[in-house]
Amino acid sequence: MVTAAATFGRSGSHDFILLRASAIVICLYALFMAGFFISTPDVTYEVWSGLFANIWMKVATMLVLTAVLIHGWIGIWQVLTDYVKAAGLRAFIQLVFSVGLIAVWLTGLFVLWGV
Repeated sequence: MVTAAATFGRSGSHDFILLRASAIVICLYALFMAGFFISTPDVTYEVWSGLFANIWMKVATMLVLTAVLIHGWIGIWQVLTDYVKAAGLRAFIQLVFSVGLIAVWLTGLFVLWGV
């Protein structure tokens, strides 16, 4: 069994479940947003800011951003472990992706909650 600090879960089975759960969360959010755009004839700033003024939308968006963070973290670790054999290069690429994922999550936090 591969044990590495780079993996998000405790084991391969845990990573598998986290990937599937995060994919479901992301898919449901995408379907909701698609439904919103289809059902709203004119998306203006007022409509958009009104949607995100609701606490449930902010919480849902942060949940999705967390799911993207988890999904991306595990996914990039798995891809790099399979295809990049040089440990130093793999660590550098993973660092770049991890910093990017954390930056996206923090940007969402600051934008949504005005922290």
